Amino acid sequence: MPFHITGGISYFQFNQFDQSIRHAIFTRRGGVSPEPWSSLNMGSTVGDDPDRVRENRRIALASLEIEASSVYDVWQVHSVEVVIANAPRSPAMAHVQADAIITNQPQVVLMMRFADCVPILLHDPVRKAVGIVHAGWMGTVRGIVSAAIEAMRKQYQTDSADVIGAIGPSIGPDHYEVGSDVVNQVKHAFGRNASRILRDDGGVTSLNLWEANRLLLEQAGVGCIEVAGLCTACHTEDWYSHRAEKGHTGRFGAIIGLM
Repeated sequence: MPFHITGGISYFQFNQFDQSIRHAIFTRRGGVSPEPWSSLNMGSTVGDDPDRVRENRRIALASLEIEASSVYDVWQVHSVEVVIANAPRSPAMAHVQADAIITNQPQVVLMMRFADCVPILLHDPVRKAVGIVHAGWMGTVRGIVSAAIEAMRKQYQTDSADVIGAIGPSIGPDHYEVGSDVVNQVKHAFGRNASRILRDDGGVTSLNLWEANRLLLEQAGVGCIEVAGLCTACHTEDWYSHRAEKGHTGRFGAIIGLM
């Protein structure tokens, strides 16, 4: 089963990752935050009390026997910036603005936060490196996951054919209506493949972020891709959804690191 519960914390894991890495996409269950962030909110910029956010982060990581001091995270800004994490981020260190992080250091656990955007986890078992990507529509159009694969190639000599890619819970195509500006940018970025990720239903156009990022991984040469296929807007009992909850919600965390 992809869902697990440890110490009262519920999290999702992909089938294709082996025991050489540790990873999880935490649900919203099992934390200490009240409504509207109930309960395992890991987002520090959504109005929740910082002490509760720190406690949620601590207990989530502890459920996988991970120390909070091992984490490297960033300030996510819908960019194509990729950060190389050679050591954990100390509390005194300011967040770097970026939307992908890579590392080959076992002492570092990469973390990002989500509430409809796509979490993408990457593992190169040959060169022993991992990455995490935050891909909303803007990051997807700009090719943030492609940039992460290229950064792994340059930094770790990764062969993309060796990479295992995993696309996590995010807003599904049935709930992601987009306007003409987004449609035009998708068409420009994806060309003739745009018809595979845009769906017109009676004048309403929806965007399939899962398929868009799967295509980008495929075009980058990634040999193995798993898609969770879980819609955050459909399942707000498990996931935070910015759109379904009209912005009054938290952020769930995703992590990946080498053992």
